[in-house]
Amino acid sequence: MEPIETLLSASWVIPVEPSGQVLAEHSIAVHRGRILAVLPAHEARARYAPEREIRLDGHVLIPGLINSHTHAAMTLFRGMADDLPLMEWLHDHIWPAEQRWVNDALVRDGTRLACAEMIRGGVTCFNDMYFYPDEAGRVASECGMRATIGLIVVDFPTVWARDTDEYLAKGTEVHDRFRDDPLIRTAFTPHAPYSVSDAAFSRVRTLADELDIPVHIHAHETTREIEDSLRDHGERPLTRLDRLGLLNHRLVAVHMIHLQDAEIARLAECAASVVHCPESNLKLANGFCPVQRLLDAGINVAIGTDGAASNNDLDVHGEMRTAALLAKAVAGDAAAMPAARALEMATLGGARALGLDDQIGSLEAGKAADVVAIDLRELESQPIHDPLSHVVYACARSQVSDVWIAGRQVLKKRRLLTLDVEELVANAEQWRQRMNADDNRRR
Repeated sequence: MEPIETLLSASWVIPVEPSGQVLAEHSIAVHRGRILAVLPAHEARARYAPEREIRLDGHVLIPGLINSHTHAAMTLFRGMADDLPLMEWLHDHIWPAEQRWVNDALVRDGTRLACAEMIRGGVTCFNDMYFYPDEAGRVASECGMRATIGLIVVDFPTVWARDTDEYLAKGTEVHDRFRDDPLIRTAFTPHAPYSVSDAAFSRVRTLADELDIPVHIHAHETTREIEDSLRDHGERPLTRLDRLGLLNHRLVAVHMIHLQDAEIARLAECAASVVHCPESNLKLANGFCPVQRLLDAGINVAIGTDGAASNNDLDVHGEMRTAALLAKAVAGDAAAMPAARALEMATLGGARALGLDDQIGSLEAGKAADVVAIDLRELESQPIHDPLSHVVYACARSQVSDVWIAGRQVLKKRRLLTLDVEELVANAEQWRQRMNADDNRRR
């Protein structure tokens, strides 16, 4: 028998690839952080001699969920300035709060809180866009979480950098810092077409080409954004990005709500990816992303939560259900975005967007062992006619029992193994008190 480190055995395994497959009474053989095989449990026990076998009766194993767009540190702004339209929310509340409070300490503490929330919700990888990416990357790596860290670029001074030169210089330094970290990747994150100049975009494109990393950007989120672009540049945002050479397989375009048929065709032609953030879009009343039209065009679509200040959680599990239901309503078709497609968007779709689909996103031999166990024994999950349908439509993130990232267990029976919940809660409360005291002084 072949010695291995871990054998995960469950009532069901949903590998995601091939799509829609549900494997009953199967095991995942894991050694040195990678999946050796996915096979029937009785065959696995005959073939392997594991150091540990973890039996998860009544559970389903899925690939780790991927939060393909978030601002992790903004967990500390959760619930701030709710129920406002995007531009008022940004200009009058969020940007001033960031100018007042964002520093390396806030990013460390906010990202740590975000990692804990995401791990407990079955998220094993996140794609971040925020200031102090060096701190965010360090926190993710320390707690054993996979992340693509954004190298932010905007056209105005912030706490992170003064101008384009400094944003890009600091960004390339962060890229170099994590070059050898097995869990951390980087992407350039020019904030949005309305906050980045042509000259800065051109430099981002050149550096992204040289480093072969994604470009992660908000785009076509509101009708106002498009109207302002037509007024200021004489063209729609996507046309402008195309003119500047940014429409290619590395583009990760977030929101993409207001799209014309020709724009959808161009995204498909360029093999760009779209990240759908349905709950943030709903909360900010920005509109409905035409997800089924994107999928029908062959565009890779991933799922993101956006930041906890505009969602207000980092629950990819819930986002997946909302995305599936909303897609049906928008398309006027109950067959639009079936459960298997929704799960694929939240796993393999995210991996494709980040250029990591050869490593994560599905449970296949040779890939990293990023695995999530969901407990289907709860009353609210009975009876279990279709485990895959249950994962999308019936389960909550609170049913995530165990999580492994690169073969390392980071959640065991709902208990975080790399983060201290009591410490995180106490720290978040300290930040709240500090911010509220400052607000009261300013009134």
